[in-house]
Amino acid sequence: MSDALLFNPATYDPRQFDAETRRLLRATIDWFESRGQSRLLAEDRDAVWTADFLEFVKKEKLFATFLTPAAYADGDENKRWDAARNAALAEIFGFYGLAYWYAEQVTILGLGPIWQSDNEIAKRKAAADLDDGQVMAFALSERDHGADIYNTDLVLTPTEPGSADAEAGILFRANGEKYYIGNGNVASMVSVFSRRGDIEGADGYVWFAADSRHSHYHLIDSVIHGQMYVSHFRLEDYPVRAEDVLHQGPEAFSAALNTVNVGKFNLCHGSIGMVEHSFYEAITHANNRILYGNRVTDFGHVRGNFVDAYSRLIAMKLFSDRAVDYFRVASLDDRRYLLFNPMTKSKVTSEGEVAMTLLLDVLAAKGFEKATYFAQASRYINHLPRLEGTVHVNVGQILKFMPNYLLNPKEYPPVPTMLEAGDNAFFWAQGPARGAGKVQFADWTPVYERFAAVPNVARFYEQALALRALLLSAAPDADQQKDLDFMLTVGHLFSLVVYGQLILEQAELTGLNHDLLDSIFDFQVRDFNGYATALLGKPSATAAQRDWAVEALRAPVADKARFDRVWDQVVAYDGAYEMRP
Repeated sequence: MSDALLFNPATYDPRQFDAETRRLLRATIDWFESRGQSRLLAEDRDAVWTADFLEFVKKEKLFATFLTPAAYADGDENKRWDAARNAALAEIFGFYGLAYWYAEQVTILGLGPIWQSDNEIAKRKAAADLDDGQVMAFALSERDHGADIYNTDLVLTPTEPGSADAEAGILFRANGEKYYIGNGNVASMVSVFSRRGDIEGADGYVWFAADSRHSHYHLIDSVIHGQMYVSHFRLEDYPVRAEDVLHQGPEAFSAALNTVNVGKFNLCHGSIGMVEHSFYEAITHANNRILYGNRVTDFGHVRGNFVDAYSRLIAMKLFSDRAVDYFRVASLDDRRYLLFNPMTKSKVTSEGEVAMTLLLDVLAAKGFEKATYFAQASRYINHLPRLEGTVHVNVGQILKFMPNYLLNPKEYPPVPTMLEAGDNAFFWAQGPARGAGKVQFADWTPVYERFAAVPNVARFYEQALALRALLLSAAPDADQQKDLDFMLTVGHLFSLVVYGQLILEQAELTGLNHDLLDSIFDFQVRDFNGYATALLGKPSATAAQRDWAVEALRAPVADKARFDRVWDQVVAYDGAYEMRP
């Protein structure tokens, strides 16, 4: 059971992948394990730049193999952009340290505008640089604007016809600063979002590629203390040539959003890896500690925390693994990924925070000891819900899909498990970033009905149907739709329904134990109650909406025998994995 459900470096055998993918995943694990926990933790505490890791990446051509689309692989059959194996790699990076995950994450983001462009020179350069072990950066954010795509103070000034710059092939000179830019200290290609000084509005947007080693690129500092280098840099009269320009006009706006779509998808598996490693430490410590003459895990509240944390962790994995399939079948005719993508970012990573807090409430002081991975993960777990847009921004995006999802289904072919080798070229051809409200979904109700024999699935399904009824009988009015505080609560209620759908689909595909599934929907019911109660207290809620909130409350179906059986699954992880000192 433990080997099947949680990543365990000691027993990991990714047989679902091809031989070279298996070798690289295993080599990555072995690299981390050979360094040992003490060294990894010390380098994190001392904010040691991950140069040794990047040397490993270069030696094994890890990023080159995983992050080069097949069209630019020069015949290397192992190079492709494969969402299934990329998810597995992100989970491994998260398991050992966020800094390693981050180095890949910002490389993925930096590659987004490049792989989406029509600039063959830039794409060939990116492929060659990856092969050489280089990393990339994504320069969208600014100190004053954050990641506001509508505003940028990095300005391109066109060169004068007949000038020396024009004769040298320089189209623009770039001036301005960027902030919060990962890998901005070493990236060979920094995708920079800017605007032309001579054109107003969206027509003036430009993405171009800069080189952090250029003399007109000035690295100011890292804005954090840590292994991750989150840079602040300034461009002063940086020369931009035709071969550097990636996108212009409204296409540049779409490239930004579509890049973030790809980057968001990486956050959930990084969070999963962090919680998994922390879970091993927590259960092994707690189950072997004696307090007041009893094992710590003999206390009912401790077992409750562990069962809840474990159930949430497994739910995170089920949803995220199923979301991979929807991303891999995506096309211009099937854009359901646009909902499941912000779900992986906002819901899954937020659940990682919840699970870590449950475990920390058991570990207490032990969870802060510098010799534990847990202490590192608990410092960083709250980063992931707040990267690539806050939870609030992503729930706001999720709300756009709610009417069609709940009320207006469409027929689609079944989506199979998608683990076979394949190049996901659609990532770089997502089209214009608009029309989210028109996306339709397959009917979400049948999978709930197929699991109606699981008590808490049936109980939660009652709540999901109640949410649909709310939209039909007491939907938010025009003023409430402008009240973001009110609508975010509705969005969280909706997210739970979507979360449950993909959890059930993956449970069906994998034959998940029904005790564990019942435990997952136990917390789904409780979480729905929490958001319904929040809605009840909103000042702008109508009487009908308050009545709905009270009527939607349900008590989860309690089953001590089921709880004990899930606890038996949890305690089986005691000693299952411990990283060498």
